[in-house]
Amino acid sequence: MTRFVTASQAIATIQSGARVFVHGGAATPEVLLDALALRASELHDVETVHLHLEGRAAHLAPEHAAAFRPNALFCGANVRDAVAERRADYMPIFLSEIPLLFRRRILPLDVALLHVSPPDAHGYVSLGTSVDCAVAAAETASVLVAQVNPRMPRSLGDGAIHVSRFQALVGVDTPLPEHAPAAAGPVEEAIGRLVAERVEDGATLQVGIGTIPDAVLRALSSHRGLGVHTEMFSDGLLPLIARGVVTNEHKPRQRGKVVTSFVVGSRAVYDFIHDNAAVEVRDCGYVNDAAVIRQMPRMTSINSAIEVDLTGQVVADSIGERVYSGVGGQVDFLRGATLSEGGKAIIALPSCTSKGESRIVATLKPGAGVVTTRAHVHLIATEHGVADLYGKNLRQRAWELVRISDPRHREGLAREARRRFGEAPQRGSPG
Repeated sequence: MTRFVTASQAIATIQSGARVFVHGGAATPEVLLDALALRASELHDVETVHLHLEGRAAHLAPEHAAAFRPNALFCGANVRDAVAERRADYMPIFLSEIPLLFRRRILPLDVALLHVSPPDAHGYVSLGTSVDCAVAAAETASVLVAQVNPRMPRSLGDGAIHVSRFQALVGVDTPLPEHAPAAAGPVEEAIGRLVAERVEDGATLQVGIGTIPDAVLRALSSHRGLGVHTEMFSDGLLPLIARGVVTNEHKPRQRGKVVTSFVVGSRAVYDFIHDNAAVEVRDCGYVNDAAVIRQMPRMTSINSAIEVDLTGQVVADSIGERVYSGVGGQVDFLRGATLSEGGKAIIALPSCTSKGESRIVATLKPGAGVVTTRAHVHLIATEHGVADLYGKNLRQRAWELVRISDPRHREGLAREARRRFGEAPQRGSPG
């Protein structure tokens, strides 16, 4: 059986020039990363590959730049400065395709640093809160190292790994990172109500974490027979499950079960998924596969954006040239939802930033990356309404977006729409 060792002993297997996968989200192996950072003076050119990391992520410190080169598949707050300062790299990629990077050896992995539950009676640990691309990393990495934590829930689905696969295990007993639901203001609540009006009884939902997703979920309390097939599962869904609003009874796959790829939230949601046969935490190559998503009845995807231009181009991973987050699964679910029978794809965002700048813009900021093209987009929601862009030409969609913009910016946007595309079409006209 794989023996338990200290964190420094476990990390000793990593050599200069290695490519190392790091488990992400609530499963970030912080003890192992701290031990890795302590070896910075001995190492050089170690590439770390990861999604969003929680906690200190000590290896990202500027003084360790010669030792470690992070390659972020999604950027959280702790990696943004490193990317902006060119101490780290960012890879734009659909979440559905990340497992292929490992399985097809496009990014062959030398080591995977994981955070797992204790082994069961049969010797299997669980990847717990984050199966996503970690299961593909665990399948393909030459060496597996894990911190084993009794506070990591045992999730059911694709995340079981036998202890014999690990070269080293490190015992820890540390709390998982938690994100309590944030309080929503009147703008978020208004968006939540407008989006909820578009959700039909019996629909299957994809929804993330944050004030707008939580506001949408609160507004769904009188719905019936909803299902959940989502890349991320968080606290906002728990009340709907408890009230019997979410039943998953209409899904053709995993009927009666919530399906997700990773879980982020409070201790309550971690406890909820522990050994829960009604929740499957699965490989994101499956969960985010548009061919699977489109099979869900009235699939409704709800995603956010940083800015949207008057033609419907959606920026979701950057603010101008500065990388802010990642491509994630927005396009995976948007495409799957729009191909679903009766499905809907909704991009929801406040009409203005916290500084009062319009998030519906005439042209995108220089350097901003388009995550979702204008051909993909169907519905855009702000607190001022919902714009349906599907089947609309550029003139029609520009004026639809002007209509849901902040009144303080509407005149300027209308002027740009008129200059570029002409006068607003009459309602019911072909454009």
